[in-house]
Amino acid sequence: MGDRRWPAATARLRFRELEEADLDDMAALLGDPRVMAFYPAPKTRDEAAGWIARNRARYAEEGFGLWAVETHEGDFVGDCGLTWQQVNGRRVLEVGYHVRAELQGRGYATEAARACVEEARRRFATGVLTAIIHPENIASRRVAEKLGMAHTEDDRAHPWIVRAVMSLRLG
Repeated sequence: MGDRRWPAATARLRFRELEEADLDDMAALLGDPRVMAFYPAPKTRDEAAGWIARNRARYAEEGFGLWAVETHEGDFVGDCGLTWQQVNGRRVLEVGYHVRAELQGRGYATEAARACVEEARRRFATGVLTAIIHPENIASRRVAEKLGMAHTEDDRAHPWIVRAVMSLRLG
């Protein structure tokens, strides 16, 4: 696996672990109703702090999580990464992504997620990678399709929504 702890940089983006110092950026991202339109509600500042803490725990326990995504100039774009999730009662590896509302539509989510697909292949070689998407989130679904994912099932584990599960084989 080598020494790298996050995906390789892309043409426009670089990755790093989320830090407590990212709270202002993450609170703005996760608190933005446009970014969180397909979640039950935008996150509070305290919930954003918990988001960072959970991902820091994931780095320590699993070696990966959602990473901060920024331009090569250091401008915060959002987060993207790999996490274990539950789909219909089973554990699946998911690629997740959130991009600042004012930067959406520029291909950043696809570029970052593609790097995370390659990171999943580097770490796991085989298996399935998923994206769990609200059925009305067309932009997120398009990102998954650009990654080579197809709709494989619906997740009915949540009382508030049936989510589309997009998947691709890693190996």
